[in-house]
Amino acid sequence: MKQYIVTGASRGIGRDTALALAAHPSHWVLALSRDLAGLERLEQAAREAGAEQRLHCLPFDIAQPHMPQLMEVLGQWGKLDGIVHNAGLLINKPFEELDEADWQRMFQVNFFSPMALTRSLLPLLEAARGAHVLHIGSMGGFQGSSKFNGLSAYSASKAALANLTETLAEELKSRHISVNCLSLGAVQTEMLAQAFPGYQAPLSSAEMGGFVAWFAEQGHRFFNGKILPVSVSTP
Repeated sequence: MKQYIVTGASRGIGRDTALALAAHPSHWVLALSRDLAGLERLEQAAREAGAEQRLHCLPFDIAQPHMPQLMEVLGQWGKLDGIVHNAGLLINKPFEELDEADWQRMFQVNFFSPMALTRSLLPLLEAARGAHVLHIGSMGGFQGSSKFNGLSAYSASKAALANLTETLAEELKSRHISVNCLSLGAVQTEMLAQAFPGYQAPLSSAEMGGFVAWFAEQGHRFFNGKILPVSVSTP
């Protein structure tokens, strides 16, 4: 049995990644989100797909985590085969209108929280002897990509996450833990609508969620410490 965590699992790519992982009969998925209503909808979708026994939803705010609650659930596992750091925050404002609180909120959710969660879960990841830490980045944080007005703080936080991918992969390889980052392009989600109102993305959330789920399970067989652009359009 392979066991995974997906953060930001109540909607969009996180939701569809959790469902795709839970569809596999040998997987067990812990879906984390602070959105209670979204988690209830996820549980209903899992029931409809016949995967309710393989998906457990836990209300959890990664920006203000209550680790004992999480560790109580994970303590029954003994190992963790992978974590998909999907939770993210986007504030679309011109640079001069972004205040310090905006920067702190985005870096907390997009960078500091994934880092802290991985650090807390290292013993379980190491116990799997082949775990995969997968960061969900953005083309906005990919070096040399097109950049867009209003997204400076978001892009900077995702760039920091990408750099963390490279450094963690080096530090953790002796512990049999792989770390990769998928820098996603446009996918039809609520977050995309915040960044580019009215834009129609070439990929659906379900399509990308299926790919992310596959990569979470198989990608570290081919890559480690890599920042991989996953984009067919600009934006």
